[in-house]
Amino acid sequence: MRNPNGYGSVVKLSGNRRNPYAVRKTKGFDSRGYPVYEILGYTPTREAGMLLLARYNDSPWDVDGAKTTFEELFELWKEKKAPKLGDSNRKAMNTAFRHCVSLHEMKYKAVKAHHMQACIDGCNKGYATQGAIKNLFHHLDRFALELDISSRRYSDLLTCDSAPETSRRPFTEDEIQAVWAASDMPWADTVLLFLYTGFRLSELLGLRADDIDMEAGTAKNGVKSEAGKDRIVPMHSRILPFFQKRASEGGEWLICLDGKKTPTAKYYERWHGIMKALGMEHTPHECRHTFRSRLDSAGANKRCIDLLMGHKSKDVGERVYTHKTIDELRAAIELLP
Repeated sequence: MRNPNGYGSVVKLSGNRRNPYAVRKTKGFDSRGYPVYEILGYTPTREAGMLLLARYNDSPWDVDGAKTTFEELFELWKEKKAPKLGDSNRKAMNTAFRHCVSLHEMKYKAVKAHHMQACIDGCNKGYATQGAIKNLFHHLDRFALELDISSRRYSDLLTCDSAPETSRRPFTEDEIQAVWAASDMPWADTVLLFLYTGFRLSELLGLRADDIDMEAGTAKNGVKSEAGKDRIVPMHSRILPFFQKRASEGGEWLICLDGKKTPTAKYYERWHGIMKALGMEHTPHECRHTFRSRLDSAGANKRCIDLLMGHKSKDVGERVYTHKTIDELRAAIELLP
């Protein structure tokens, strides 16, 4: 079936090519009346070409591959591709872009592997930032291939520092009892909130007072992944009073400092003070590992553990919180001693 006028076309090129189908649009006519085509990209099959043409017509881009700079490609990628990423991933890509300032004005076709590697090696940051820069180059290379700006993926040749080995040490039962014994100490209640909810640091600090349903005895949060978003965690009966006390203070945030959301750095100051006072060496994230380990030891089923942790699992399926599901999660939580 013929495409509508102005829609574009997919034509097969001669010769033995990896991507023999050219996706094109008519952008004008020459002095003889012959059409002048803009090539949108090349694909291995006609079907893939039609999909590319459909995407273009749904949301057109205007790209001159020979002139497109690194910065221009990044801005177009942010508009077309970045919205599909999570918030934290988008922020990491924006940060990575700022470490590539030496490439911003370069034509992307001229950017080679050694240019990319120099940005990674010269950022003077740790493995996380280096990995983010490498990941950004992967995103842009794939996008450049789609737009036929580049025919090589130099990002496949890049290296960066690997993540250091971590020693995740769950709290012992004696240490948990020591935290309970010191629960009147300022901010010690937050350690117990971590230990009995499995929330990440960003999740607990990002918990608003109205995310707490005192009548149902549940907290709703989760921000890192699609599987963890808006998950519901019943409050263990022993830490319910801590939630109630925090929520009754009247602030917008459950864990507030001077009436505002507690900055991560300020919270760490208080965390380290508690750990020093109790003679312990733990991180907030080790509370999360402790939570999972204790649930497993107490005999909670894997489906409930994955739901409480916000992990994707074949045992979870559709994450629909019915009354029965919440009752099952509450029963699992109450297994914790």
